[in-house]
Amino acid sequence: MDRFATARDLIIARQPDRPTFGLRPHAAGEAARWFLKNFPGDVAYAVKANASPFLLGALYGAGIRHFDVASLPEIEDVASIPDAHLHYMHPVKSRTAIRRAFFEFGVRSFSLDSEDELAKIREETGDAKDLTLWVRIAVQAKNSALPLERMFGIAPTKAHTLLGKSRQVARKLGVTFHVGSQTVSPEAYVTALSEVGKLIVRAGVVLDRVDVGGGFPSAYTNSRPAPLTDFIAAITRAYEALPVGESCRMMCEPGRALVSEAESLIVRVNSRRGNELFINDGAYGALFDAAHLGWIFPVRLLNRADPTPSAELTPFSFWGPTCDSIDRMPGPFMLPGSVAEGDYIEIGNIGAYGRAIAGRFNGFGAYEQAILLDPPMLSVYGLEAGVGHNRGPLLPA
Repeated sequence: MDRFATARDLIIARQPDRPTFGLRPHAAGEAARWFLKNFPGDVAYAVKANASPFLLGALYGAGIRHFDVASLPEIEDVASIPDAHLHYMHPVKSRTAIRRAFFEFGVRSFSLDSEDELAKIREETGDAKDLTLWVRIAVQAKNSALPLERMFGIAPTKAHTLLGKSRQVARKLGVTFHVGSQTVSPEAYVTALSEVGKLIVRAGVVLDRVDVGGGFPSAYTNSRPAPLTDFIAAITRAYEALPVGESCRMMCEPGRALVSEAESLIVRVNSRRGNELFINDGAYGALFDAAHLGWIFPVRLLNRADPTPSAELTPFSFWGPTCDSIDRMPGPFMLPGSVAEGDYIEIGNIGAYGRAIAGRFNGFGAYEQAILLDPPMLSVYGLEAGVGHNRGPLLPA
């Protein structure tokens, strides 16, 4: 794959007609090393965020060996990675998926949130005696951009029976939860772990594992999360208060926090109408979150020098390339007021879920890609070190 020092160098060399992913594997490696150094337990990458082989390779090279998978295709993507530990954390799986995961790919770690799912796992694995079972509980979402408790998870007040029955089957028993995607403050983890403590006492079981799930935030123009060190400190304190033994081990499942900074999207302006820019990717492509969840990604003009100070930038909204009127990203995205047809824009921190969600509606959805060697446009890891990569204005949270 071609390598360029910056996205500007890429567009000067290529003038791409298609939207282009600019990969920064070094950013994924930096994020992985931070988690492995600071989180007191196993770090399992949530593959659903981005299954790019380049980013998987960077995470592996940094030391990631645990992977949170949610489907057979995801299992196939990572099963051949040496020393990979796969955790099938989707709480509702088909019988075929359970059977193939167990017998073909050697998966021994499964999540569940009902007695029906426990029965399926037992039957399709032949009552295996080497299973790690995670009972997923529903916890309250606090300060998260995308709550997840409505779809999966058994209520903590009802989970003691399922936990007891799973204990009888599991070689190792764990509890897992998810506080919601892009959680910007640590309180949600503290509250969830408090519920776990009450559940352990009520169920009267010995836990081998506690999984605090994902939800760890990344940096976006309109989102200023607390420092990641605050999350780790709060989780550690809450975990240490649990009635578990020294042999119990924690795990987390970061997805967004590991790969968001590791990709940018380079788009071309096809037309300008006032403060609306028509670009060559959108809601049906890698900008789903900007269209439907209100994400405001950092942006910058690429093909012309941009000395304009932040105070003089102009707010723009984006329209995607399809013929559907919901293909709109309201923003505001702050760019020089001179932006015009034919200009190129870099949209940063698109590495989490952008590539994964992109489809082929209207025949669009084909991308070019290249490696970029410069820092990401915004970085929570740089900010942790006190030397943040912050190349765009932040809007009020």
